[in-house]
Amino acid sequence: MKKYTVGVVGATGMVGQRFVTLLENHPWFQLTVVAASARSAGKSYEEAVGPRWAMTTPIPEEAKSLVVLDALADRETIASSVDFIFCAVDMKKEEIRALEESYAKLECPVISNNSAHRWTPDVPMVIPEVNPEHLQVI
Repeated sequence: MKKYTVGVVGATGMVGQRFVTLLENHPWFQLTVVAASARSAGKSYEEAVGPRWAMTTPIPEEAKSLVVLDALADRETIASSVDFIFCAVDMKKEEIRALEESYAKLECPVISNNSAHRWTPDVPMVIPEVNPEHLQVI
C-alpha cells in the first residue's frame, strides 16, 4: 500500500503536536513536513517546540529533526512536497479560511480540525461515522 506524504501546518501548537504524535509509525501516512509561524521557521521541530511539548509521549524521532517551515511564506514549497496537509492552526476564522484556501489553490488538499469552512458549500465535511462516502470526494 502506498504511504501518503503529509505535512502538519500549525505543528508547534497543542493540536499540531497531537497530529504529529498520531502520525508516528502510521501505516498510511509519512510525516515529511512541519510548518508553523515565522517565529518557529528555520528551527528543528524539537528546538521549535522545546519545553512547550505538551504530549505525554516524547517527540517522535521522525519529527525531531524536521526543519519547521513558515506556514504562510513557504506554502508553495509545502504544497509541492506533500500529498496533503493536516491543518491545526490557531488563528482567527478569516485567517484560517484564507490560509486553507491558499493551499487549496495550490492543489494541496487540506484536512482541517477547525470550523472555518463548516458552512462553505464546496468544502466537504467528513464525519466517518455519518458520511464516510465523502472521503471519495477528497
